[in-house]
Amino acid sequence: MRSVLVNTGIASAFVALSITTSAHAADADELAKALANPVAALISVPLQLNYDTGYAGGGERWTLNAQPVIPVDISKDWNLISRTIVPGIYQNDVGTVGSDSGLGDIVQSLFFSPKEPTADGWILGAGPVLLLPTATDTRLGAEKWGLGPTGVALKQTKSGWTYGALVNHIWSFAGDQNRADVNATFIQPFLAKSLGGGRTVSMNMENTYDWETKQWNAPVNLLYAKVTKIGSQLINLQGGVRGYVDSPPGGPDWGLRFAITFMFPK
Repeated sequence: MRSVLVNTGIASAFVALSITTSAHAADADELAKALANPVAALISVPLQLNYDTGYAGGGERWTLNAQPVIPVDISKDWNLISRTIVPGIYQNDVGTVGSDSGLGDIVQSLFFSPKEPTADGWILGAGPVLLLPTATDTRLGAEKWGLGPTGVALKQTKSGWTYGALVNHIWSFAGDQNRADVNATFIQPFLAKSLGGGRTVSMNMENTYDWETKQWNAPVNLLYAKVTKIGSQLINLQGGVRGYVDSPPGGPDWGLRFAITFMFPK
């Protein structure tokens, strides 16, 4: 009788563990899916470290982007998604001999996004984007105030695919008159596939076209990510490589990206 009770208890423990593991995997997949959506109603704080090399003269650049994403419930049908990019930069022999370090220009985007997808399953968002001249060194920023529109459209399928694009355009309207005007279009097509267990592989391009110099900067990123925990804190770890389809004269050839995203689901 005791053996039966023990075996029953062990079996129950395995069942409970299986249910818990399955539930955790499902939660991880939902979080991974939300992270693939730039206008998801999920508070997150990505810290993204980028390394670029291959500049003329052997230069290299490190950029640490703090990118908090904060959704705000503004009505029964709409969210406002705040996305901020705060770059910290260290570069050596980029453009001129020597090193520079400090804060770069902040980019602030606001997306007004319907809470429900369209009838065809598209998730949409649009609003303004603002360039703030916060650089602590003249070589790390444009020294211009900028403003323009931004928008995103994406679709997420039942088979785990996410695809879409984020775009913006920024024109400068104030700032140092001795510096070049800002007139740039950013186009970011993206494709991601959920592998289950909170794992995702993705590819994106972060294309910027400078209308003043008629020049593209076009890196392609290939990335792998995994949702996990540190203690009770949900995080997403990401790493990958990138190559440049095009870049300004003397620009980089390739780079690396590593990121950790702290998530705070409701």
